[in-house]
Amino acid sequence: MNIKNRTIFTRDNLEVMRGMKDDCIDLIYLDPPFNSNANYAAPIGSEAAGAEFRDTWGLSDIDLAWYGEIAEKYPGLYELLATTRTIHGDSMMSYLIYMAIRVMEMKRVLKPAGAVYLHCDQSASHYLKLMMDCIFGKNKYYSEITWQRTFAHNDKLFGTITDSIFCYGNAAVNPDSVLLPLDPAYVQRNYRNEDDFGRYQSITLTGPGTTDGQSGQPWKGHHPTHIGRHWATPRTGAYADYINEHFIPGYNDIEGVHARLDALDEAGLILWSEKGTPRLKRYLMPEQGTYPGNLWTDIPPVSSQANSRTGYRTQKPIELVQRIIRASSNSGDMVMDPFCGCATACVAAEIEGRQWIGIDVGPKAYDLVKKRLAREVNVGDEVRTGEQSPIFWRQEVIHRTDIPSDREGKKSKNIRHIRYGEQEGKCNGCLEHFPFRNMTEDHIVPTSKGGADVDRNIQLLCGACNSKKGDRMTHDELIAALIEEGIRE
Repeated sequence: MNIKNRTIFTRDNLEVMRGMKDDCIDLIYLDPPFNSNANYAAPIGSEAAGAEFRDTWGLSDIDLAWYGEIAEKYPGLYELLATTRTIHGDSMMSYLIYMAIRVMEMKRVLKPAGAVYLHCDQSASHYLKLMMDCIFGKNKYYSEITWQRTFAHNDKLFGTITDSIFCYGNAAVNPDSVLLPLDPAYVQRNYRNEDDFGRYQSITLTGPGTTDGQSGQPWKGHHPTHIGRHWATPRTGAYADYINEHFIPGYNDIEGVHARLDALDEAGLILWSEKGTPRLKRYLMPEQGTYPGNLWTDIPPVSSQANSRTGYRTQKPIELVQRIIRASSNSGDMVMDPFCGCATACVAAEIEGRQWIGIDVGPKAYDLVKKRLAREVNVGDEVRTGEQSPIFWRQEVIHRTDIPSDREGKKSKNIRHIRYGEQEGKCNGCLEHFPFRNMTEDHIVPTSKGGADVDRNIQLLCGACNSKKGDRMTHDELIAALIEEGIRE
């Protein structure tokens, strides 16, 4: 990894990510501009005062080289962009090009076992979903989380009160870390019985279908095969472990269905109905909970009185990002937020014991992350003592405005795409238009004549012009030859 933990970059995230090594990030959370056609500025007097961004898009906001790179690497996405332009115009296409070229870099720096969460609203969510499918692959899609960010308004029918968070990759790294408490009404309804060991429910000891093994043989006069079922005792999983720990030491090692049935009966874990049918006592376990679904209504937006509020209108609650970080990463993993804004993901990562990198084009990001870390997780540059103030321990937050890797004097990895965009898809010799795949990288001054292998000495030629030029001619000599042959004026 060529970037240290707790680093904030304040520059274009595309430039920063292109300087990062492959497969170095475990989890990415991004809350980018939404193509809302609005401009945002933090109010005067807030911590984020001076921070602003424009969320309107046009062709002037993109580099033509990005379009060429997308065309080569993701032809399906290239076609999607063209269709988007037909349906939605230049603004949506420009926004998606801006996002796509950056998400492509996110995929490169993300570890194969990592996950990425893209937070958006309905302004462009349907197009962003298709973009993510194209880049990460539809098989990597995990879920679309719908977060209720506000309550219904009285001024509009079917008003938008939710955001979408698209998750791709390995999201279930630590699912048990985000278990939610069971609904009291559910507990009352399903665990209605109680004894000295706690609340419990009565569940079947059989499963559907018949078998020829021991699970299909009679036990204590009961033959499950007669009712089209078989014995199904807990063997693995959380409840088997609970039985092993609290009732029957060594239960997990008992071999044989009937032996487990005997052990359960001896421990008083089998209930016998009036008809003599055996059923299992399933106790409510202290750690028992339920995994969050894809509808999140339990995390409210940032209150106007919240200690963490910075003044960003688009600030997300830290609890939202904490849940994502806990579920999809391990302690010590590297989390990156390429649109870190008011630093919520950076602060959440610090709280959860993860490493982090934040990137934002706004210069306020560094100041905000320092203030929030000092206030919310006791990480900062200053030390304060006193009965009314916590003791802050010194921890460096690194501010960088450079590009991580030093490529001075080296040819850029994407120089072909840059040139293809700059040359508008035309050969720099004959000036005819060619598909990207038919263009050849060429040294304007051949290396045999002292030309350097650097960006400024690179052009794209069609196969015929490149063959004519070879390593004998300079670009000027090629043009002279083409004019003499009447190929170009």
